[in-house]
Amino acid sequence: MRVSSLLSLLAIAVYGQASTDLEGTWTSKSNQVFTGSGFYDPVEELLIEPALPGISYSFTSDGYFEEALYQVSGNPQDPTCPVAVLIYQHGTYEVDDDGQLVLTPFAVDGRQLLSEPCVDKGVSTYSRYSQTEKFKSYLVQLDTYYGKQSLQLYKSDGSPAQPLFLAYKPPMMLPTITLNPTDQSDATATSNAKRDLISHVKRSLENRHKTNAVKKTPFNVEKYWWGSLALLGVGSIVFVMS
Repeated sequence: MRVSSLLSLLAIAVYGQASTDLEGTWTSKSNQVFTGSGFYDPVEELLIEPALPGISYSFTSDGYFEEALYQVSGNPQDPTCPVAVLIYQHGTYEVDDDGQLVLTPFAVDGRQLLSEPCVDKGVSTYSRYSQTEKFKSYLVQLDTYYGKQSLQLYKSDGSPAQPLFLAYKPPMMLPTITLNPTDQSDATATSNAKRDLISHVKRSLENRHKTNAVKKTPFNVEKYWWGSLALLGVGSIVFVMS
């Protein structure tokens, strides 16, 4: 049996039933919020604000999830002071026999950045965050309007959350280990794995705006013609003088 199959079986045995149809990175309609190192840098412990609000969830086929959330809400007391929050979580998930989806985060890794400009005087509050999430059910199907796979999550009361659309498969997410353990008992990675994490994040951040495309200079016929003519003239002069 392959190592990947053994890991999948172990994850299911420990964390409960996983789901292959959830596999991938899903994002909301703004298409600006994605999980991974573009949203949270665990090395520097920085939350990176996307261009627009939105939500993204990533799921692996062997029972791990990651969440990136950026929400802006109005302030009823002062419309000029909207409240913004960025939340990062990752951990394990399971699908119960009744179809309920339960996301259980690694408590030490969750982060929240809360901005209340009329209260915090421009200094946002950065803190740990851990919140188990339960969805009554979910539905994966093809959205014929957008031509993409969609994920509809239903909240614990049965009401639908905003729809998400498949952006990446396999998912784009940080390593499924405890990223910032508070003590040795929290650590789920060796020192070598931690170095691999730092390397992974740095490569991801460095390559965010890079492309593999190579610019090729078009062939300039006119330049080639004049160059040939000049060489012909020089050759004629040399021939006459000889």
